[in-house]
Amino acid sequence: MHPIALQRAHPADRSPARASVHKKQRIHWWALPLAAAALLAACSDKPASDTKAHSAAAQEPAKVGVITLQPERQTLTSALPGRTVAFMSADVRPQINGIVQKRLFVEGAQVKAGQPLYQIDAAPYQATEAAARAAVAKAKAQAHTAEVNAKRNAELVRIDAVSRQAYEESQAAAEQATADVAVAQAALDTARINLRNTRVLAPIAGRTSLSNVNTGALVTANQADAMTTIAQLDPIYVDITQSSSELLQLRRDLADGRFQRVGEGAVRISIALEGGIQYPQTGRLQFSGITVNPGTGAVTLRAVVPNPDGVLMPGMYVQTLLPTGVSSDALLVPQQAVTRDIAGKASVLIVGQDRKVMRRPIEVNRAIGSRWLVESGVAAGDTLIVDGFQRIKEGDTVNPQPVKVAAAQAPGAATAAGTGGVPKAPADKAPAASAQPAQNAAVR
Repeated sequence: MHPIALQRAHPADRSPARASVHKKQRIHWWALPLAAAALLAACSDKPASDTKAHSAAAQEPAKVGVITLQPERQTLTSALPGRTVAFMSADVRPQINGIVQKRLFVEGAQVKAGQPLYQIDAAPYQATEAAARAAVAKAKAQAHTAEVNAKRNAELVRIDAVSRQAYEESQAAAEQATADVAVAQAALDTARINLRNTRVLAPIAGRTSLSNVNTGALVTANQADAMTTIAQLDPIYVDITQSSSELLQLRRDLADGRFQRVGEGAVRISIALEGGIQYPQTGRLQFSGITVNPGTGAVTLRAVVPNPDGVLMPGMYVQTLLPTGVSSDALLVPQQAVTRDIAGKASVLIVGQDRKVMRRPIEVNRAIGSRWLVESGVAAGDTLIVDGFQRIKEGDTVNPQPVKVAAAQAPGAATAAGTGGVPKAPADKAPAASAQPAQNAAVR
């Protein structure tokens, strides 16, 4: 039998509940087309409103933070490496042979010039001095006898009581006796010097090193090994190395008038110890070397630095800040405003008089805190973009807004790191173009 016939053959199966379910299903199928139509209508209205808003935003120029470049007076300095050297240094060696009886100083202590350091056995030298003293007395007695004999023969030769030969021999004997006195006196002086040298004295004032000899040790005159070393540390020298090429470049800049000399007096330098600790005392440049090291191509500069507390010790590595010149019209550009291309060439964005963005290639000289000292590419009065790079490109019209840029270093001290002179800014220290949005946080 056909299914429909079976369904109709069982009217009991058509319960009220099943009829209600079929009715609801028919209502749902009719509602779906209406809901879809309403949804499409709503979606068609939204893009129209968004398009209008986007068009209005595109017509408004992007706001960018700008500064106006102004020339500044800058004292240019170079950060140069240096080593401390003792102001005076002396190796203490014995001048006689003998046994060390006593050490008379404390190792590492400050000593004065002429202060006793060691006592060498003096007994042999006392005996030698006594013998020399006796020899002088004997020579003087012989000289007196010879002189009397010569005077007597001088009287007798006038009356022909003695021969001329006897007279001349007595005169020669008197002169020889006088010379013997001088020889004996010299031997006595030598004996006395050796006796004094049994006490080893400090040749200079300063701080002593460790003692290289102990009590009972045998020392010899002018031996190779020093008994101890004395170094004068206040003041102390700082030997600074500077590239000869940078020194020549600096002299050319001074001759061309790009930089001015720091002053007519002594050049003052400041020192930073290892770890960046600033040394409280300032030194003065004493002289510049007259030769170039053929191995390193560097010139040695020497500075004198006060060291009253003994903080600086010979051989320490220090970083020195040496004033090299003064730029009266320096142009400083915030580092966040500088971008570099793949080749490492630096450039900045400038707002022209028509408020259009222009890209300018620049040459930087050195870093001054968070700014670059610019050699060329920009001029005083240029409007430099320092904020809002991510919203603009070259040729766009912008709405410039003046801002203030926080400087990491106060004006007046421009420092070139490295070997000194006027080095170019290294590419690895230049802000990359991709880092510009993050660096805008430095703008207030």
